[in-house]
Amino acid sequence: MSSYSPAEIEAKWQEAWAKGETFKAVATADRPKYYVLEMFPYPSGRIHMGHVRNYTMGDVIARYKLSTGHNVLHPMGWDAFGMPAENAAMAIGGHPKEWTYDNIATMRTQMKPLGLSIDWSREFATCDPEYYGQQQALFLDMLANGLVYRKNAMVNWDPVDMTVLANEQVIDGKGWRSNAEVERRELTQWFFNISSMSHELLSALDGLENWPAKVRLMQENWIGQSRGLEMTFPLTTPQDGHEGITVYTTRPDTLVGASFIGLAANHPLTQSLAAQNPALAEFCAECKKMDTTEAAMEKAEKKGFDTGITVQNPLGGAPLPVWVANFVMMDYGTGAIFACPAHDQRDLDFARKYDLPVIDTFFALNDDTPVTDVAFVPAKTETVRWVNQPAGLQEATGQEAIDATIDWAEAQGLGIGKTQYRLRDWGLSRQRYWGCP
Repeated sequence: MSSYSPAEIEAKWQEAWAKGETFKAVATADRPKYYVLEMFPYPSGRIHMGHVRNYTMGDVIARYKLSTGHNVLHPMGWDAFGMPAENAAMAIGGHPKEWTYDNIATMRTQMKPLGLSIDWSREFATCDPEYYGQQQALFLDMLANGLVYRKNAMVNWDPVDMTVLANEQVIDGKGWRSNAEVERRELTQWFFNISSMSHELLSALDGLENWPAKVRLMQENWIGQSRGLEMTFPLTTPQDGHEGITVYTTRPDTLVGASFIGLAANHPLTQSLAAQNPALAEFCAECKKMDTTEAAMEKAEKKGFDTGITVQNPLGGAPLPVWVANFVMMDYGTGAIFACPAHDQRDLDFARKYDLPVIDTFFALNDDTPVTDVAFVPAKTETVRWVNQPAGLQEATGQEAIDATIDWAEAQGLGIGKTQYRLRDWGLSRQRYWGCP
């Protein structure tokens, strides 16, 4: 009985496939077309079992479609731009292009003995000018149609790698690769204008019939449609041309519980005040070093700086103090909030730390227990008993109170109802050098 010798038998048939161009895709009209594309590998110089698994799955599909009479295009490409190539080139004193193409040659040699049904004549790398030229052309088409634009924005800056980092690349306030303390800087950036499509994206989720319900829900929450109130709190004393502080809130029903105004460290009014107050400027600099992912913001110690200025309370009573707070982000809403500690945990933590008032706006129907260490935030569908509700409600759900308060505020000329989305425009952070020009 003869044994199977992979080195002989597989090499023989792979040579025959190569000579016969068995897997070369040629456009014809007599067979249905089928396209198989797996995720491009990054040319690190080594393939591993994850690569073998990935391309084997694609190979099974491609070969099946070939056997059923399809004209199959199954190409290979390399995800070849990125910081690792640049760092490696600096370490060895070479050029990232040489490092990248040498690794591609090595990995191609490692992959070909697998006998995958790949049309190697279609191979390319994303650092090939022929490829990134198409990226540039596509970008210019988007620019011409208003889908991309440029503006100043706060970004995560790695002072060692000297590049912008996504929030996910900042670990405990440090760069994921350099381990350097990340800085928050205002830089000119390119953005995809995806927020203008928020409503369309949200509506389209209903048409994704074959998507898992939990995935559609995650997308819905990520887009995050909400209706709230935008209103301006007049400053008791105008400051350098600033007459008031505009906030957007999804819980206008808790306006009675307003305890203080919170500003982001990079809010225009904050920056104006910091220019004249070295202590505030130092506090803002510390805020810029924070990890700004939502999870990190929830866990971070709440810190604030009392600006000493106040705003008028639209419901009457004592003016509200204005604090710069490290948990208020300029990227969300207007970069300013009215804080209701009784019904928001972050506001409560902040208020307890700085001895600010905690004013209950509502109670459970059969419970008059004031807020202590845990803010009372019922579901919007839950009926609660309201205290001094602006619109005059006594027992109502949160959603009913929100809608009624917006109507009341508009009638009083105090603000306007607005629908906003959590989705933000996508910032494009490019590499220092080895990336699409």
